[in-house]
Amino acid sequence: MTGPKLKMKSLLTTCLLLISTAAIASAQQSGKHHASLTGAQTKEAERRLAEMGYWTGAVDGLFDPATRSALIAFQKWEGRPITGHLTLDELEAIRTSTSPKARELGYGHVEVDLDRQVLLMVNDEGRARVLPVSTGSGKQFMDEGQTSIAYTPRGRFIVYDKVVGWEKGAFRSMYYSNYISGGVAIHGSRTVPIQPASHGCIRIPVFAAREMSKLLPIGTIVLVYDKVSFVSGKSWAENDKLKQAALLWNRVVDN
Repeated sequence: MTGPKLKMKSLLTTCLLLISTAAIASAQQSGKHHASLTGAQTKEAERRLAEMGYWTGAVDGLFDPATRSALIAFQKWEGRPITGHLTLDELEAIRTSTSPKARELGYGHVEVDLDRQVLLMVNDEGRARVLPVSTGSGKQFMDEGQTSIAYTPRGRFIVYDKVVGWEKGAFRSMYYSNYISGGVAIHGSRTVPIQPASHGCIRIPVFAAREMSKLLPIGTIVLVYDKVSFVSGKSWAENDKLKQAALLWNRVVDN
C-alpha cells in the first residue's frame, strides 16, 4: 500500500490512538472522583459535616444511614446534585464549605426550608443542626373517602402536641410526631425521599426522630417557608403571651 492510501491509514491510526488515550485519561479521572473513599477520608467528611451542623450520627469512618443523610442535607443546602454518594468531589466540596445559616437568629426555633428540603434546628446562638426532609408533594390523595391535596402549610407555627413512638392510625408511619398545625407534624419516617413526597407532614430520617422530639418541647416555634413566603417568629419569642395564645388556639382547633 503506497501513496494516498498509506497516508490515510496512518492518519486514521493516529486519530484512533488519540481518541483512545483521551478516553483512558477521562476514565481514570472519573474513577478518581467516583471511587470509594478510605475510612480515614470518610471520617474526615463526617467530622467536617458535623462541625458545620449536619446531623451525622457517630463520627466513626463508617458510611452508614446517618452519614448518608448528612451528605444529602449538605448536597441539598449547597445546590449540588443529590446523589447520596460520598466521592472525592464531595469530600473536596465539604472541605471548602461553610455552615448553613438560619433565616432568623437570636432565639431557639426550627426552620423548614421547603425549597431546599431541609430542616434547621436553631439554638439561641444561631447554631443550626441540619437534617434532610420530605414535605408535601402537592399531589392529590384519598383520606377517609375524601380527596385532599398533599400540602405543607407555610408560615409561623408552634409545637402544640406530641406523640411518643409510632402513631396508632391509618398510616402507621409516623414516629415521634411533633404536631404544628392540624394533622401536620414533624415526624420520623422510614422513607425520606430527596423530593417532596409526603401528605403534608415534614418527614425526617427515623434514626434522628427520637432525639429530635426531645429537643422540640411543647411551645417550640417552627417557621416553614419557601422562596416567596416567610413569617418571622420573633414576636412570639419576645412575648410569651402571644406564644401561649397561639398554643391554646392550636389545641382548641385540634380538639
